[in-house]
Amino acid sequence: QVQLAESGGGLVQAGGSLRLSCVFSGSIFSFSVNAMGWYRQAPGKQRELVASISSGTSTNYAESVKGRFTISRDNAKNTVYLQMNSLKPEDTAVYYCNAKSILGSELWGQGTLVTVSS
Repeated sequence: QVQLAESGGGLVQAGGSLRLSCVFSGSIFSFSVNAMGWYRQAPGKQRELVASISSGTSTNYAESVKGRFTISRDNAKNTVYLQMNSLKPEDTAVYYCNAKSILGSELWGQGTLVTVSS
């Protein structure tokens, strides 16, 4: 069974930093990971893309996090990271890890809560 497991969420003051991690586990023969990304969902809002990274090094960021967040991946460890700096109260949300296979299948983590206090 393939799955994603996030960690690193928590409570931080505005201006602080957090690093989220997401580990893919399972058979790469049943799910060949291509792109990975982070989404977030704040209370009462739709889930939105925060950042994504291709199987290479191509990255994409939401305008609201550009210059503050950095996505990276370690393919040897099947892990994707989200370094979040200069956090704002509006970054408060549940953050979800996402993986897309080369065949177009999607996999989601269970989510990790990030709370930024003002």
